[in-house]
Amino acid sequence: MSSEAGMPKHETQGFSSSIPPKMDVYIWDMDETLILLNSLLKSSYAEGFNGLKDVQKGVEIGKMWENLILQLCDDYFFYEQIENLNYHTPFLDALVRYDDGRDLSNYDFNHDELGPPDDDANKRKLAYRHRVIAQKYLQGLHNILDHEAKKFWDELYDKTDEYTDRWLSSARTFLEECSGQNKDLVSSIAFSSVVSNTANANHQHVNVLVTSGGLIPSLVKCLLFRLDGLIPHGNVYSSCVVGKTQCFRWIKERFNHPNVRFCVIGDGWEECQAAEIMRWPFIRMDLRPDKLHRFPGLSLTTVGHYFAVVYGSPDDENDAT
Repeated sequence: MSSEAGMPKHETQGFSSSIPPKMDVYIWDMDETLILLNSLLKSSYAEGFNGLKDVQKGVEIGKMWENLILQLCDDYFFYEQIENLNYHTPFLDALVRYDDGRDLSNYDFNHDELGPPDDDANKRKLAYRHRVIAQKYLQGLHNILDHEAKKFWDELYDKTDEYTDRWLSSARTFLEECSGQNKDLVSSIAFSSVVSNTANANHQHVNVLVTSGGLIPSLVKCLLFRLDGLIPHGNVYSSCVVGKTQCFRWIKERFNHPNVRFCVIGDGWEECQAAEIMRWPFIRMDLRPDKLHRFPGLSLTTVGHYFAVVYGSPDDENDAT
């Protein structure tokens, strides 16, 4: 199976107020932006410190993460079954129209004969798996893994955070700052199609992930690197087949809002090029220790400057009114 050309889009967000609140949408890359993995495996992160970091230790940490990600993908998230079909969906709700709502509590996923042909019956089986994946994402790994697995995971996270001078925890803290007070307002379209518009929601903030990695490994990374409470599963997009520009277009259509601003944050050429096409500000992350566009280092003040270049400053808006 391959990704469908007529892939369904998320529904656009609705707003009931006659004066819509402002909305900032932060579109994040995953690897070497919110987390570090490839740069550990390839030692490029450690080499940037000119001998101050133990290169082999970084590689070993990266391999432990790589093994853990693959293990969880296969054990809990149907990765091997879906990967063998060569079916790549850009987001979890992509097949929701094939899900008939069947009770899956006694469903046997190991013997439902998922496979060719690429017909509605098999798309329904995939949609069932996507529903279970979404439910497990909402549960969180602490409610899925046993004690020993959770201990290994927690120790690996802490070890990595120490080795990377708090890159992981700083990135998570920055996501919290970007989320403002309304981080729970925007959730998966499968569970909520309308953003709450309350008296305290005069400026909403949304974190969206667009990664070139596969969808299931990317969702597992969000869980393992403790990003799931800040990036709902419905806000995770895989661009590995459709490309980042297409994902960005879907996001723009989804957050169809008169006062919306978008900002792309990543380290690669593809998101940079896609941001240019969309005419959105782009912040390029840099692993080198003497740079500001990294973690710790990146600040809301810096992001505000990039917003202002494209959209104008808030002071300009106030002057105009």
